[in-house]
Amino acid sequence: MRRKPRIPPSPLPQRQGVDPVRIRLPREGAWATVREHLVERLAAGDGVIDAMIDDGLIVGEDGRPLSAGTAYAPGMFLWFHRELPHEERVPFPLEVVYRDEHIVVADKPHFLATTPRGSHVAETALARLRRELDLPALGAAHRLDRLTAGLVLFTVRPDERGAYQSLFRDRLISKEYEALAPYDSGLGLPRTVRSRILKERGVMAAREVEGEVNAVSRIELVEHQGGLGRYRLIPGTGQTHQLRLHMSALGVPILGDPLYPVVTGPVPAGDFRRPLQLLARALEFTDPVTGRSHRFVSGRALEAWTSYDAWAARSPGDQ
Repeated sequence: MRRKPRIPPSPLPQRQGVDPVRIRLPREGAWATVREHLVERLAAGDGVIDAMIDDGLIVGEDGRPLSAGTAYAPGMFLWFHRELPHEERVPFPLEVVYRDEHIVVADKPHFLATTPRGSHVAETALARLRRELDLPALGAAHRLDRLTAGLVLFTVRPDERGAYQSLFRDRLISKEYEALAPYDSGLGLPRTVRSRILKERGVMAAREVEGEVNAVSRIELVEHQGGLGRYRLIPGTGQTHQLRLHMSALGVPILGDPLYPVVTGPVPAGDFRRPLQLLARALEFTDPVTGRSHRFVSGRALEAWTSYDAWAARSPGDQ
């Protein structure tokens, strides 16, 4: 059994809370130089790799810039900073609700991505917290959808991250969500929804399919008013878009959802007018490092419950 290679520390610092890109060269290949491999692998456009090499922007483990003639070495590690895209700043605060030497629990606003991904890089909860708290090693133990608000658990020490991630993997953490959706007097609640969810790469919406159950959600009605229900959602599993899809399948899609039951999204960057009415309300767990019992509750409120007319009057794109 081949052992995993030791990953050396990055010789480049973070930029705006964002790690440099790390690449490991394949063990097998017919490239004579590192440049040849990068041009083929990254497909960055004519002259881009050459310009980065000429400017000394791609470095090896020792921090020294590569040259155009650097020989290909199987298993070699490289680092460089990607050019950060222009990002609309999410104009809502990211609140820290708890912090100790092991974890940070943040209350994320709607529209802010949890971790760098795609076009959301520096304007993410992780990058913001790294900058604001001066914690460059901070990592996310899990993530929320960009459109979902609420509690996210981050880890301070990289060597402890696996212990906290295992809470989610092994279902040792209790998560509670709150959602606003239409009220249906004929919908028998509480109930537990069980289905098989398939999320295909490159397809925005997940879907339910036949087969072994991989998604379980407890749905409870807390209260209702004027045709609107406030629901408590307790996921027993962690499939992508699970709660959103299960609510839609019950005939009560969450307010502001651009994917379920009909795909109308994605929500454009900079459109903050009609947030999805879904909130990660509570996290409860026993700390795997300290043994402390934790329960955290979001201080956020879903706007449509008290100001539905104002929320509903905002057409997407209104500024």
